[in-house]
Amino acid sequence: MIGYVTLGTKDMGKSTAYYDDLLALLGAKRFMSSDRFVAWTTGPGKPGLSIALPYDGNPATVGNGVMVALGVSSNDKVDEVYKRALELGGSDEGEPGERMAGFYAAYFRDLDGNKLNCFCMTQG
Repeated sequence: MIGYVTLGTKDMGKSTAYYDDLLALLGAKRFMSSDRFVAWTTGPGKPGLSIALPYDGNPATVGNGVMVALGVSSNDKVDEVYKRALELGGSDEGEPGERMAGFYAAYFRDLDGNKLNCFCMTQG
């Protein structure tokens, strides 16, 4: 259902470097780019994540209540992505842990303050 999600950025260079490194942990690679927009995906037909300088020319702002969730296959991968997000300059919004039965997640913000989560769902 979701094709891709776009997050606004104030600095394409810093944001692109952040996501190139972080999303590589998920096996994602760039599939579209321009001087104002870069998008990553894990493969053809899979959802993507992108960053963009706002096309209206106004500063990028964080959407209150907006969060992008990145699904992974193991709790260890959640831990790895969270740790790397913070090493790259992101900020903590909730350390890795089980939030409810079968749902393990960690929450962080990117360099522009956009909120993301990395999660793994397991069968109970």
